[in-house]
Amino acid sequence: MPESIPPLTVGRYTFKSRLLVGTGKYPDFETMKRALAESGADVITVAVRRANLDARGTGGSLLDHIGPQYQLLPNTAGCFTVDDAIRTAHLGRELGLSEMVKLEVLADQQTLLPHPVYTLEACRKLVADGFTVLVYTNDDPVLAKELEGAGAAAVMPAGSPIGSGQGVLNRNNMEIILERARVPIIIDAGVGTASDVTIAMELGAAGVLLNTGIAGAQDPVMMARAMRHALEAGWWAARAGRIPKRRYASASSPMSGLIASVAAQGIPGE
Repeated sequence: MPESIPPLTVGRYTFKSRLLVGTGKYPDFETMKRALAESGADVITVAVRRANLDARGTGGSLLDHIGPQYQLLPNTAGCFTVDDAIRTAHLGRELGLSEMVKLEVLADQQTLLPHPVYTLEACRKLVADGFTVLVYTNDDPVLAKELEGAGAAAVMPAGSPIGSGQGVLNRNNMEIILERARVPIIIDAGVGTASDVTIAMELGAAGVLLNTGIAGAQDPVMMARAMRHALEAGWWAARAGRIPKRRYASASSPMSGLIASVAAQGIPGE
């Protein structure tokens, strides 16, 4: 039996899968349920502001369609101020979702990029309030270290803008973040297809969080399966030791033996 990938530890939590999956944008709840199961994820993100919490138990709330086998990761999606993000995180905890939170404080509606100053301030306050904070941030190595220093349990730099499907655009910055980190780095946002997940893991990420890449696919269930296997492939490839890149060809079969054999048989050369 092949060796299994070790679990992901974030703060006091341990997860069997390193793929974290969101719950938005699916065509219907049934498709979402099947895709979540196929992904193999055990951490499921839930936007507190969009979960329709008042309708729980009626079938009208997102939470009615997520089984108890999943660890919920409430997030502060849609928040643009420090106070709004903190209030949303506290609401999720008070409603019993989790004391773990994915912190998002966005700068504007068009780019949906994180606001670096507000994000850092909100992180400090939530850590002081006893939350296990996973922080969505830009692919900025300096800010990543600042967030780590502020007590973030995991730093989640964007591979590219949310929902863009562009994959990891700035590999150099991401490699610097990974090289310097002392907490798990989970690449979040911008995943379009399975190869993006593999690249993220080959760079050395501890995990990948995605939503639109699965939910927006023509077949979300099939794409969820692809993402699960892509993460595993990237994990093993990162540890296998890839061959160096070369400018010119390098024959996989030795030429010297072939030349010697031709000469021994008296076959004239060119």
